[in-house]
Amino acid sequence: MVINLKNTKTIAFVGISATLALLLSYVEFLLPPLFVSVPGIKIGLPNVVIIFALYCLGFRYAAIISFVRLIMTSLLFGNILTLAYSFAGAVLSLTVMAILKKTDLLSCVGVSVAGGVSHNIGQVLVAIFLLKTPQIAYYMLVLLVTGIISGAFVGLCGAFLIKRIPIDKLK
Repeated sequence: MVINLKNTKTIAFVGISATLALLLSYVEFLLPPLFVSVPGIKIGLPNVVIIFALYCLGFRYAAIISFVRLIMTSLLFGNILTLAYSFAGAVLSLTVMAILKKTDLLSCVGVSVAGGVSHNIGQVLVAIFLLKTPQIAYYMLVLLVTGIISGAFVGLCGAFLIKRIPIDKLK
């Protein structure tokens, strides 16, 4: 059996990245709520790993890292509803970010902001569907603002890492 070292390095890096994303999910889980009166708002620390992977490894590996983290986070800190909300947000977010990244119209920060906002839209759509309560859409106003802020933070962190970590040795 012949082992391709480039693929082995990539697989190891993806595993380490998924682990780091899970660790950042745990750190975020331990943090007190940003706004006690507005539930569900998070910084999105694990998404720094996802945006880095999207830019350095591509959509496929970013999706693998994201979904491994989602499943593990739901098993460890959540439930099936947590998985449903997170999965919808992640699918929409990754899709939007991958499309925008391909167009080269936005910077890493802009792509991340679009991802943060679309993640929130995906979660609200699932909430409306599961709870059969369209009034939840009013919550989007708050989530749009927080999605922009957290998306900008995640994008800035991701851009910083992209410039400083030599990823070309993994490909």
